[in-house]
Amino acid sequence: MSIQTRRERERAERERLIVTAARELAEAEGWEAVTTRRLAAEIEYSQPVLYSHFKGKEAIMAAVAVQGCAELAAELRTASRAAKGKRGTLAAVGQAYTAFARRRPALYDAMFTHRVDLPFATPEAPAELQEAFAELLAAVEPIAVEGDDPGLLTETYWAGLHGLVTLMRSGRLPEGAHERRLELLTGHFTAEASR
Repeated sequence: MSIQTRRERERAERERLIVTAARELAEAEGWEAVTTRRLAAEIEYSQPVLYSHFKGKEAIMAAVAVQGCAELAAELRTASRAAKGKRGTLAAVGQAYTAFARRRPALYDAMFTHRVDLPFATPEAPAELQEAFAELLAAVEPIAVEGDDPGLLTETYWAGLHGLVTLMRSGRLPEGAHERRLELLTGHFTAEASR
């Protein structure tokens, strides 16, 4: 193994360590607790080492968001493949999306709530972001009717799911009616397609 290869491998390992430590700290104490000083102490490297990998906290959050989108895409794909029919697939994907957000609130915040320096909804978006959106699109596209823009319809469904998650987490919607709300969202999205 060449010295260059070893250095690249060590650099990649340090980046993984930084991102993992940031995720764990954010899940335990919230993103406010994640600072470069605290991360440096957690991973036992100096702050300059962190800055040699990431420009700052926002860049670390962006790396966490990309990682989270890959994980979300995998969960949505699994849910979709296990479902039957258009309505069943849309319901399963909605259930998987909201379950992911509820199980990993700090990760979800990095992905879709906090401002991060990532291009969304553009060809320049990282592949992981595109993959997560593609999984939503694959569930929504079959219910589109003539004249619908499948991309806009998917964005609208995603906004509905995000709204449910965000309003429940902030205590503005009671948890007890979550399943019924998902049923209503799925039912109204599939109503036109089933006619």
